[in-house]
Amino acid sequence: MGIIWTIIIGFIVGLIARFLHPGPNEPTGFILTTILGIVGASVATYLGQAIGWYHAGEGAGFIGAVVGAVIVLFIWSAATRRMA
Repeated sequence: MGIIWTIIIGFIVGLIARFLHPGPNEPTGFILTTILGIVGASVATYLGQAIGWYHAGEGAGFIGAVVGAVIVLFIWSAATRRMA
C-alpha cells in the first residue's frame, strides 16, 4: 500500500510543481509527472538532511517535496535550454 501512496503523492506534487514553474520543455504525462514528484521529494529530503532540517530516516513534507520538484524543474529547464 505504501508504493501506491508514493505514486499518488508524487503525481500531486509533480502537478503542483508544473503549475508553479510552467515552461515549454517540461516533462509531461502521468509517468513523468509522477517521477518528477518522487524525485523532488528525494531532493528535498537530501537537501534537508544536509542542511540539518531533517534527521536520518525523516522525509521531507509535502511542501518540501513541492519545493524540491520545482528545483528539479528549474534544473531541467536550464539543461534543455542549453541543448537547444
